[in-house]
Amino acid sequence: MAEGKIRVLVADDQADIRSAFRMIVDSQPDMVVAGEAADGTAALDVARHLCPDVMLMDIRMPRMDGLEVTERLLSDPRTAGIRIIVVTTFDIDEYVRTALSLGACGFLLKRSGPALLIESIRAATSGDMLISPQITVRLLSHLNQRSAPGRLSGADVLSARETEIARHVAQGQTNSEIASELFISAGTVKTHLANIAAKLEVRNRVGIAAWAWEHGVADPSDCR
Repeated sequence: MAEGKIRVLVADDQADIRSAFRMIVDSQPDMVVAGEAADGTAALDVARHLCPDVMLMDIRMPRMDGLEVTERLLSDPRTAGIRIIVVTTFDIDEYVRTALSLGACGFLLKRSGPALLIESIRAATSGDMLISPQITVRLLSHLNQRSAPGRLSGADVLSARETEIARHVAQGQTNSEIASELFISAGTVKTHLANIAAKLEVRNRVGIAAWAWEHGVADPSDCR
């Protein structure tokens, strides 16, 4: 195992999913799968033994579900530093809220694809959070109904480009998609997002999206 790589633990009861995630992670020069677990109890034990940098956690697993595993790991000082990304088939708001309240640093749908999975691992290791764009849009869209369209209180804090990027985030686009559409690098998008978060005094892209919805920067009809 190469030194300095991001060590990832994959916890999922489906062997084909674990195999697919291993292929995706191991294809990256800066990542390696450090271990696997096929049920919740094993996930807890292996995580305690390996103390990986990042853990990809399924929710519905035999013996113990992923949310309970997440709670046990992140409430234990010995394993509280593990960055847990919940990756599930089930697009259920209650799961999202519970996972994030327990301290998970990401929530992805298994259908999100390899690019978003890799992006979420890198975001987790840098202390950021990434949620599947489809989920972000749905959870935050109700804010638009409570806001007066076009009310841009606080928008004067952002530059025109930053406001544009905030709108794309609220529409559910990933950093790579934003970069492609605006003809800039993904690194530049990340820098803009950090500046936007600092100006709006929010923690991550979810907070940026919430601001964009609340102030009418993004319109639900534009969401994919």
